[in-house]
Amino acid sequence: MNKIDVQALALAGIFEATSQVERLATTGLKHKDSFQTLILSLFVQQPEHPEDVYQGSLESGLAALIQFLQKGKKKGSFADRYVHGLLYLQKKLSKHPAMLDTIGSRITQARHQLEHFGADHENLTANLASIYTDTLSTFSFRIQVMGEMTYLQQPRIANQIRCLLLAGIRSATLWRQMGGSRWQLLVHRAKLLESAERQLYELRKKTAE
Repeated sequence: MNKIDVQALALAGIFEATSQVERLATTGLKHKDSFQTLILSLFVQQPEHPEDVYQGSLESGLAALIQFLQKGKKKGSFADRYVHGLLYLQKKLSKHPAMLDTIGSRITQARHQLEHFGADHENLTANLASIYTDTLSTFSFRIQVMGEMTYLQQPRIANQIRCLLLAGIRSATLWRQMGGSRWQLLVHRAKLLESAERQLYELRKKTAE
Protein backbone atom coordinates (compact mmCIF):
# COMPACT_ATOMS: atom_id res chain seq x y z
CA MET A 1 0.00 0.00 0.00
CA ASN A 2 1.22 3.49 -0.78
CA LYS A 3 0.86 6.44 1.59
CA ILE A 4 -2.40 7.72 0.10
CA ASP A 5 -3.93 4.23 0.29
CA VAL A 6 -3.09 3.93 3.99
CA GLN A 7 -4.38 7.44 4.66
CA ALA A 8 -7.65 6.54 2.94
CA LEU A 9 -7.85 3.32 4.95
CA ALA A 10 -7.24 5.19 8.21
CA LEU A 11 -9.98 7.68 7.33
CA ALA A 12 -12.25 4.74 6.50
CA GLY A 13 -11.51 3.39 9.98
CA ILE A 14 -12.70 6.68 11.49
CA PHE A 15 -15.84 6.67 9.34
CA GLU A 16 -16.48 3.01 10.17
CA ALA A 17 -16.44 3.94 13.86
CA THR A 18 -18.64 7.02 13.53
CA SER A 19 -21.13 5.25 11.27
CA GLN A 20 -21.52 2.54 13.89
CA VAL A 21 -21.85 5.17 16.64
CA GLU A 22 -24.70 6.80 14.72
CA ARG A 23 -26.35 3.42 14.12
CA LEU A 24 -26.13 2.42 17.78
CA ALA A 25 -27.40 5.80 18.98
CA THR A 26 -30.42 5.80 16.67
CA THR A 27 -31.38 2.12 16.47
CA GLY A 28 -29.73 0.45 19.45
CA LEU A 29 -28.15 -2.05 17.05
CA LYS A 30 -24.56 -2.61 15.97
CA HIS A 31 -22.95 -4.49 13.10
CA LYS A 32 -21.10 -7.29 14.88
CA ASP A 33 -18.29 -7.82 12.35
CA SER A 34 -17.64 -4.09 12.06
CA PHE A 35 -17.63 -3.68 15.84
CA GLN A 36 -15.14 -6.52 16.27
CA THR A 37 -12.84 -5.17 13.55
CA LEU A 38 -12.74 -1.80 15.29
CA ILE A 39 -12.21 -3.27 18.76
CA LEU A 40 -9.37 -5.46 17.49
CA SER A 41 -7.70 -2.42 15.91
CA LEU A 42 -7.12 -1.05 19.41
CA PHE A 43 -4.86 -3.97 20.24
CA VAL A 44 -2.64 -3.64 17.15
CA GLN A 45 -0.23 -1.11 18.60
CA GLN A 46 2.96 -1.91 16.68
CA PRO A 47 1.91 -3.32 13.28
CA GLU A 48 4.50 -4.56 10.81
CA HIS A 49 2.57 -2.71 8.11
CA PRO A 50 0.13 0.18 8.77
CA GLU A 51 -2.74 -1.61 7.07
CA ASP A 52 -2.34 -4.50 9.55
CA VAL A 53 -4.22 -2.36 12.09
CA TYR A 54 -7.46 -3.57 10.51
CA GLN A 55 -8.02 -7.31 10.63
CA GLY A 56 -11.42 -7.19 9.00
CA SER A 57 -13.51 -5.39 6.41
CA LEU A 58 -14.02 -1.62 6.49
CA GLU A 59 -16.67 -1.72 3.79
CA SER A 60 -19.14 0.65 5.43
CA GLY A 61 -16.31 2.99 6.42
CA LEU A 62 -14.98 3.16 2.87
CA ALA A 63 -18.50 3.77 1.54
CA ALA A 64 -19.09 6.56 4.08
CA LEU A 65 -15.70 8.11 3.30
CA ILE A 66 -16.48 8.12 -0.43
CA GLN A 67 -19.82 9.80 0.22
CA PHE A 68 -18.12 12.41 2.43
CA LEU A 69 -15.40 13.19 -0.13
CA GLN A 70 -17.98 13.50 -2.91
CA LYS A 71 -20.18 15.91 -0.95
CA GLY A 72 -17.71 18.78 -0.77
CA LYS A 73 -19.11 21.45 1.56
CA LYS A 74 -22.66 20.12 1.69
CA LYS A 75 -24.17 19.54 5.13
CA GLY A 76 -23.11 16.18 6.49
CA SER A 77 -24.60 13.59 8.82
CA PHE A 78 -24.04 13.23 12.55
CA ALA A 79 -21.39 10.63 11.67
CA ASP A 80 -19.51 13.25 9.62
CA ARG A 81 -19.59 15.64 12.60
CA TYR A 82 -18.23 12.92 14.86
CA VAL A 83 -15.32 12.46 12.42
CA HIS A 84 -14.33 16.11 12.81
CA GLY A 85 -14.70 15.76 16.57
CA LEU A 86 -12.45 12.69 16.69
CA LEU A 87 -9.76 14.36 14.59
CA TYR A 88 -9.85 17.36 16.93
CA LEU A 89 -9.71 15.17 20.04
CA GLN A 90 -6.81 13.15 18.64
CA LYS A 91 -4.87 16.35 17.98
CA LYS A 92 -5.40 17.40 21.61
CA LEU A 93 -4.44 13.94 22.82
CA SER A 94 -1.16 14.04 20.86
CA LYS A 95 -0.08 16.96 23.07
CA HIS A 96 -0.59 14.92 26.27
CA PRO A 97 2.03 12.13 26.28
CA ALA A 98 1.14 11.00 29.80
CA MET A 99 -2.46 10.41 28.75
CA LEU A 100 -1.27 8.57 25.65
CA ASP A 101 0.85 6.31 27.85
CA THR A 102 -2.10 5.67 30.16
CA ILE A 103 -4.35 4.69 27.26
CA GLY A 104 -1.68 2.42 25.78
CA SER A 105 -0.90 0.64 29.05
CA ARG A 106 -4.56 0.14 29.96
CA ILE A 107 -5.33 -1.31 26.53
CA THR A 108 -2.38 -3.67 26.96
CA GLN A 109 -3.76 -4.73 30.34
CA ALA A 110 -7.16 -5.37 28.73
CA ARG A 111 -5.67 -7.87 26.29
CA HIS A 112 -6.27 -10.78 28.67
CA GLN A 113 -10.00 -9.98 28.58
CA LEU A 114 -9.90 -10.00 24.78
CA GLU A 115 -8.18 -13.39 24.77
CA HIS A 116 -10.49 -14.84 27.42
CA PHE A 117 -13.88 -13.37 26.44
CA GLY A 118 -13.56 -12.16 22.84
CA ALA A 119 -13.93 -8.73 21.23
CA ASP A 120 -17.69 -8.47 21.70
CA HIS A 121 -17.96 -9.32 25.40
CA GLU A 122 -19.52 -6.84 27.84
CA ASN A 123 -16.61 -7.13 30.29
CA LEU A 124 -14.15 -5.98 27.64
CA THR A 125 -16.38 -3.21 26.29
CA ALA A 126 -16.98 -1.89 29.81
CA ASN A 127 -13.23 -1.82 30.43
CA LEU A 128 -12.43 -0.07 27.14
CA ALA A 129 -15.27 2.39 27.70
CA SER A 130 -13.79 3.28 31.09
CA ILE A 131 -10.47 4.06 29.40
CA TYR A 132 -12.25 6.58 27.17
CA THR A 133 -14.15 8.05 30.12
CA ASP A 134 -11.07 8.38 32.33
CA THR A 135 -8.92 10.01 29.64
CA LEU A 136 -10.48 11.58 26.56
CA SER A 137 -13.69 12.54 28.36
CA THR A 138 -11.67 14.75 30.71
CA PHE A 139 -10.98 17.28 27.94
CA SER A 140 -13.22 20.35 27.89
CA PHE A 141 -14.24 19.42 24.33
CA ARG A 142 -16.46 16.35 24.19
CA ILE A 143 -18.22 14.63 21.34
CA GLN A 144 -21.96 14.99 21.84
CA VAL A 145 -23.60 11.85 20.47
CA MET A 146 -27.11 12.46 19.17
CA GLY A 147 -29.74 9.75 19.11
CA GLU A 148 -32.65 8.16 20.93
CA MET A 149 -32.41 8.58 24.70
CA THR A 150 -34.00 5.14 25.05
CA TYR A 151 -30.75 3.70 23.70
CA LEU A 152 -28.23 6.28 24.91
CA GLN A 153 -29.29 5.77 28.54
CA GLN A 154 -28.60 2.03 28.41
CA PRO A 155 -25.18 1.35 30.01
CA ARG A 156 -24.37 -1.45 27.54
CA ILE A 157 -24.99 0.76 24.51
CA ALA A 158 -23.24 3.75 26.10
CA ASN A 159 -20.18 1.55 26.68
CA GLN A 160 -20.22 0.28 23.11
CA ILE A 161 -20.39 3.86 21.81
CA ARG A 162 -17.39 4.88 23.93
CA CYS A 163 -15.48 1.85 22.63
CA LEU A 164 -16.21 2.91 19.07
CA LEU A 165 -15.07 6.47 19.78
CA LEU A 166 -11.84 5.08 21.26
CA ALA A 167 -11.36 2.98 18.12
CA GLY A 168 -12.01 6.11 16.07
CA ILE A 169 -9.18 7.82 17.94
CA ARG A 170 -6.96 4.84 17.06
CA SER A 171 -7.71 5.36 13.38
CA ALA A 172 -7.24 9.12 13.70
CA THR A 173 -3.81 8.43 15.21
CA LEU A 174 -2.89 6.28 12.21
CA TRP A 175 -4.12 9.06 9.90
CA ARG A 176 -1.80 11.56 11.65
CA GLN A 177 1.11 9.12 11.69
CA MET A 178 0.78 8.78 7.92
CA GLY A 179 0.97 12.55 7.45
CA GLY A 180 -2.76 13.21 7.49
CA SER A 181 -4.01 16.71 8.29
CA ARG A 182 -6.87 19.08 7.45
CA TRP A 183 -4.67 20.53 4.69
CA GLN A 184 -3.94 17.06 3.35
CA LEU A 185 -7.66 16.32 3.25
CA LEU A 186 -8.28 19.44 1.17
CA VAL A 187 -5.31 19.16 -1.20
CA HIS A 188 -5.48 15.40 -1.81
CA ARG A 189 -9.27 14.97 -1.72
CA ALA A 190 -9.34 13.62 -5.30
CA LYS A 191 -6.51 11.15 -4.65
CA LEU A 192 -8.11 9.96 -1.41
CA LEU A 193 -11.43 9.53 -3.19
CA GLU A 194 -9.83 7.51 -5.99
CA SER A 195 -8.05 5.31 -3.45
CA ALA A 196 -11.18 4.73 -1.37
CA GLU A 197 -13.24 3.86 -4.46
CA ARG A 198 -10.58 1.43 -5.67
CA GLN A 199 -10.22 -0.23 -2.25
CA LEU A 200 -13.99 -0.59 -1.90
CA TYR A 201 -14.26 -2.08 -5.40
CA GLU A 202 -11.46 -4.57 -4.68
CA LEU A 203 -13.01 -5.48 -1.33
CA ARG A 204 -16.45 -6.13 -2.82
CA LYS A 205 -14.94 -8.06 -5.71
CA LYS A 206 -13.02 -10.26 -3.26
CA THR A 207 -16.15 -10.79 -1.15
CA ALA A 208 -18.15 -11.84 -4.20
CA GLU A 209 -15.60 -14.48 -5.27
